[in-house]
Amino acid sequence: MKKSLFILLFTLPLFLFSQKLKKEDIGNEDFFIIKNDSLTIPLDEVIVLNKRKFDSSKERKYYYWYTKKVRKAYPYAKLASDKMMELNLSLDSIHSKRKRRKHIKKVQKYLEGEFTDQLKKMTRTEGRILIKLINRQTGETLYSLIKDYRSGLKAFMYNSSAKFFKLNLKNTYNPEEIALDFLVEDILQRAFIDGALAKQEPYKPIDYFELQDLWKNISVIDVINDYIEKYK
Repeated sequence: MKKSLFILLFTLPLFLFSQKLKKEDIGNEDFFIIKNDSLTIPLDEVIVLNKRKFDSSKERKYYYWYTKKVRKAYPYAKLASDKMMELNLSLDSIHSKRKRRKHIKKVQKYLEGEFTDQLKKMTRTEGRILIKLINRQTGETLYSLIKDYRSGLKAFMYNSSAKFFKLNLKNTYNPEEIALDFLVEDILQRAFIDGALAKQEPYKPIDYFELQDLWKNISVIDVINDYIEKYK
């Protein structure tokens, strides 16, 4: 199954790298007065989170099991987003259709060499997380990317193959409405602060603290058990 999952997910980078990312806004600056003169020093935003508390050792085990899955999938979504931006910047200066196709294939070949062994080891849970995180980072679903840059028929075929493994290329990342997606966001934010993952801003801004208040009463055990029950 893992080999088939690898084939399914790895045939998609060509389509992922055609979607342009929006530019990030420059954040606010802090001002300091030094001897009646002003000095502008841009400071990075610092987020401090309370240590996560667990009601039981079982809940702790569930949380850290899912943490491992998220941490494994996220770097692939981040790299996909990075390569999309790099590719679009380079394509701006390439006007020949033949050269553009050649350049895209070159990027795809690079990714194949970079990820082949790692993606072969992905589980279905990690695949589902990856599909959602690619949407988080690019603003597009895998299905829409395939449809836009290949054809509706290709999108249908890939999604049909994905459903065989209980995957859905149309899935979106929605931590405002889906508890499991909030759990992913919680894991990401803590991993960014801990330095376990390299932070990359999502395509659309996410107010983590607002989400944290919204989902403050969720049970990690219930959320993950619902997920397991759905896909068993």
